[in-house]
Amino acid sequence: MTDLFIKVRTHQEQQLPFVLYAKPNSDKMIGLFQKNDHLYFLEDFAMKGFVFAPFDGDLMPYIPQKQSDVYVETIVETDYFIAKEVLPEIDETAKIIFENLVKRGVEAINKGTFKKVVLSRKEEVLLRQFDIETVFKKLISFYPTAFKYCFFHPKIGMWMGATPEQFLKINQRALQTVALAGTQIATTAENVSWSEKEIEEQRLVTEFITTGLQSKVSEMTVSSPYSIKAGNLWHIKTDITAIVKSKKAKGEIIKTLHPTSAVCGLPKESAKAFILKNENYDREYYSGFLGELNIDFATFRTEQTDLFVNLRCMKIVGDMAQLFIGCGITKDSVPADEFTETGNKSITMKKVL
Repeated sequence: MTDLFIKVRTHQEQQLPFVLYAKPNSDKMIGLFQKNDHLYFLEDFAMKGFVFAPFDGDLMPYIPQKQSDVYVETIVETDYFIAKEVLPEIDETAKIIFENLVKRGVEAINKGTFKKVVLSRKEEVLLRQFDIETVFKKLISFYPTAFKYCFFHPKIGMWMGATPEQFLKINQRALQTVALAGTQIATTAENVSWSEKEIEEQRLVTEFITTGLQSKVSEMTVSSPYSIKAGNLWHIKTDITAIVKSKKAKGEIIKTLHPTSAVCGLPKESAKAFILKNENYDREYYSGFLGELNIDFATFRTEQTDLFVNLRCMKIVGDMAQLFIGCGITKDSVPADEFTETGNKSITMKKVL
């Protein structure tokens, strides 16, 4: 066991907050260990630390740099036994409930309430044994291109995930973000074919981001959509870069984009209202955002913010893992297909448990 995981175990025993994470394609594992058990909330977007924001609500927990010890370790490649492809088990009751939710979403779209809504569900998996070090190293091994993390606070609980989606990266005034949508299981085929429904869904995500940024940035560049693999899934992705007009605009940009249409819908307010009224469970931190605020902890360079959307994640509660999974609904969505998509997405976390 390395110094970093010894520190993790000690903090767990003492019920002290910490976050452990590895960025996409990085050989560095970073740990931020808070020295007290206070729950800090972000007061302004100039603060330095690690933020863990919920899907809904203005209170954004964070671990402040000033109150924490920082550990950085190089990742050592380890071979793990990988089980045969995990097949999603079908819970018939959950299937009926989710398909009815999707039907209501499609009906609302056809009435003109919104163009798109992202609907989700929670699935519970019994844990026979759970070890943070093993699970986290599997996340690193299986999902090198994702943002892997384990966040713990005694007043929030333990969350882990491997998200494929950048929310926002700002270095000085240079901004990067992505529009990610569409999902299909990866096969041996080299060429990925997308339906009109998936292409339209991704176009709406791109449009939401570019429209939201327009007045706050200059020199915006938008790439053509392309297919990208994340674990066992393919998505459609568009890269967006720009120059932020003012350093003070960071908070405005975050509030404008969060929650993104990739996790909420379009228009945002009407889609969010539908989600809060109809999903019948609390998303908590699923589809919120997380990451470094105003500092790169690997180099201690300031003025760099690196945030990710909290997708492909789970909350550990006693001997249960609560998996959070969702999908984008448009007028062409087929309820049975959307339930299948959530099952495919659940494999990301099931493979590491």
